[in-house]
Amino acid sequence: MDNSSGSPSPHPGMVRIPGGTFRMGSDRHYPEEAPAHSVAVDGFWIDATPVTNAQFRAFIQATGYVTWAEIAPAAKDYPGARPEMLKAGGLVFTPPAGPVDLADWSQWWRFTFGANWRRPRGKGSHIGGLDEHPVVQIALKDAEAYAQWAGKELPTEAEWEFAARGGLDGAEFAWGDELTPGGKHMANTWQGAFPHDNTRADGWARTSPVRTYPPNGYGAYDMIGNVWEWTTDWYSTRHEADAGKACCVPENPRGATMKQSHDPHDRVRIARKVLKGGSHLCAPSYCKRYRPAARHAEQVDTTTSHVGFRCVVRQPTA
Repeated sequence: MDNSSGSPSPHPGMVRIPGGTFRMGSDRHYPEEAPAHSVAVDGFWIDATPVTNAQFRAFIQATGYVTWAEIAPAAKDYPGARPEMLKAGGLVFTPPAGPVDLADWSQWWRFTFGANWRRPRGKGSHIGGLDEHPVVQIALKDAEAYAQWAGKELPTEAEWEFAARGGLDGAEFAWGDELTPGGKHMANTWQGAFPHDNTRADGWARTSPVRTYPPNGYGAYDMIGNVWEWTTDWYSTRHEADAGKACCVPENPRGATMKQSHDPHDRVRIARKVLKGGSHLCAPSYCKRYRPAARHAEQVDTTTSHVGFRCVVRQPTA
């Protein structure tokens, strides 16, 4: 894509985000999004789409890299784990036959041996014909390894959210305040009763090609829905509040500390990063997180069939 001057982009496949000050978070939805607060970010470039299967395959072919989901967990890292569970794999969305308790995510997620980026749903699945779909079953370290190979980095939460808003500061969605303006689906999300009945009104049951839906105001595709995306920030249960002074707007914030990201209820303490954007599994009845302000905690060792990533290149400051 060309930049604003009309000359060829120095970063093919990326769009330029001008930077600025915006209201990050939301006071209208989930508690971890609050409080809405002012944040400033410098300009940067961001991938126009999530990293695709074709792009990730090129990285694997060039480097021989082996992803996290392809390596069996070590017993020392998971004390108390049953030996038969210490096999390579990832979490796969497996819809139940009927309604289930929505407080119990194990009713629709299954740890599946052999699930990885090549076989996102385990044995018998494949990515043939899905070159332009976002790569999934990606752990944090996999995303970081790809970014380093590509000469890029993962975005911060603030950078990602600013880019997702597309210049519409304060809007509910990346395209405005209506989920389906004029009845038009603007992102790959869930329609129907989650998690057992997806009507596929948007045409897709799982991932979709990355340019299926219109880009936002900055020219970025799939900032909302399709797959959740990794950021580089450690997770915190709430945002920091405004300082109350115009002079004190945080610039390029970097989130919480690794220690703060741990879930105190987990027996094995594993650090968590912030995911952004929601996915094809986000539904109004369960997970209304198909919004720029939405955020979710993900353990750094976890891979799933609905999490991918995109990268940024930060512009040097003058």
